[in-house]
Amino acid sequence: MARLLGLDLGSYSVKGVLLETTLRGATIKGAAEVRCEVEGDRLSRIKAALPALLAKGAFLADQVVVAVPGLSLATHSIALPFLDPKKIELALGGEVEAELPFDLTEAAYDYQVASSDDHGSQLLVGVVKKDELAAMLAMLKELKIEPRIVTHPALAFQNLGPLMAATLPDGSATSTVGLIDLGHERTCVSLGRVGGGVELARLFAGGGQNLTKALATEFQISHAEAQAWKEEHGGLGDHAVGSDGERAAGAFLRGLQPLLRDLRSTFKSFNARTRRPIDHLVLCGGTARLPGLAEQLERDLGVPVRKLELPAETRDVIAADQAPSVAQAYALALRGNATGAKAPRFNLRRGEFAFKSDLDFVGDKLGQLATFAAVLLVLLIASGMVRNTVLERREKEVNAMLCDVTQRVLGTCEKDFARAINLLKGKESPASAIPRRTAVMLLSELVAKMPADYPVTVDQIIIDLDRVSARFETDSIKHVEDVVAALKTYRCFKEVNKGKLEKNKDGTKVQFRLDIQVECPDQPAQGEG
Repeated sequence: MARLLGLDLGSYSVKGVLLETTLRGATIKGAAEVRCEVEGDRLSRIKAALPALLAKGAFLADQVVVAVPGLSLATHSIALPFLDPKKIELALGGEVEAELPFDLTEAAYDYQVASSDDHGSQLLVGVVKKDELAAMLAMLKELKIEPRIVTHPALAFQNLGPLMAATLPDGSATSTVGLIDLGHERTCVSLGRVGGGVELARLFAGGGQNLTKALATEFQISHAEAQAWKEEHGGLGDHAVGSDGERAAGAFLRGLQPLLRDLRSTFKSFNARTRRPIDHLVLCGGTARLPGLAEQLERDLGVPVRKLELPAETRDVIAADQAPSVAQAYALALRGNATGAKAPRFNLRRGEFAFKSDLDFVGDKLGQLATFAAVLLVLLIASGMVRNTVLERREKEVNAMLCDVTQRVLGTCEKDFARAINLLKGKESPASAIPRRTAVMLLSELVAKMPADYPVTVDQIIIDLDRVSARFETDSIKHVEDVVAALKTYRCFKEVNKGKLEKNKDGTKVQFRLDIQVECPDQPAQGEG
């Protein structure tokens, strides 16, 4: 089970949708929107609004997905005469550099295959300046937000393909559909087949702010007053009520003209490239809430337009009128759950911006890891050679000491350890008075009998020749009986009694005390002296 948070870093408001994934699918656990009230640049407004958004719900997530905000991301369509991803990676840098007004070293970019055939691949490439991407990531990091994926806002909507296929008219599963995300300062367009990926993506300036400016000019009021009036009374067509409503509708139409020009040129470019018309348009974004806007765009563009509807199972968390606003955040959350060959691959968190636990970051370090492994291998070989030399020298020293002891005690030099022990333990031997067991021997047996399948530590031990008292620590209560059973296998541990079981301070370990009565049988076990 994973929790995925999609964050839409809008210039007018920030939105978040939290998904919880299970083996059966994904469930929405929370959705919220907070307006960016603070004046200043875009990142400052977003930074001020995000804490309030995260405080609105339990937005603790295992993975965060965001899209590049604003218009800092440029989109290029590049054709390459091959399909191999390795060849694409090698050739893409030069193609991207030819499109940029600045040096490639200043750019962060990634791509996604829009379409492919026998002649090669058509790529959608998103490029942003490194300093702008770094500033956004630094701002999020200050708020303890570390996105695993930073994607293209238009490509994120690819994850809504199955949803749109279910809501469009029958027989449209293979139709060409366009999704228009009308934000405050930016409009985002995604075009492609419902059952496929995004074939054309574009961002351009313009959106709800244009309508607010037109309304402010028409009524000679402040921008804030115009925004409030638009949200409360604004409408187009049949939704424009009264003389003020009709004046406002006329202002809205004038404000829509730059947007309509950009949309028409985008659709014309797509039609020229694919020889396919746009069959349906789906509208989302905060501006899509304006009553009558979908119908007006349908009249102006000559294409059926409808507002985006989220699945019925989301309506307990996301109200129907809120759905267009949180569509981007919902798509981003789904992007975190997307897997397989058809899933979007675009992610600017690569290279120097790689997510620190990502495989891309590990790939960048493979050379260093290989060098480290080679050095470690050489050191292990050298250590083994040194250890063998030391052991050989120590063996000679032990033999010399054994000879010296047996010479002094028995009057004869004996280098065979087993024979020397037998002679020393003889009844007539001077060594017969040496105790059969010692504290060192008991400690050695105690350590040797400890189970090796799980961690057991001893932090306090008192050893007498007839009793051992020790305090142990392990990670589970069930291991206590295993430790007791293991110690009872030593013939000199006659009784092993448990003391009180306790948890340590942080509750992760179990502490217990054992009291062991020591009494060895008269005859030693096989293998013991």
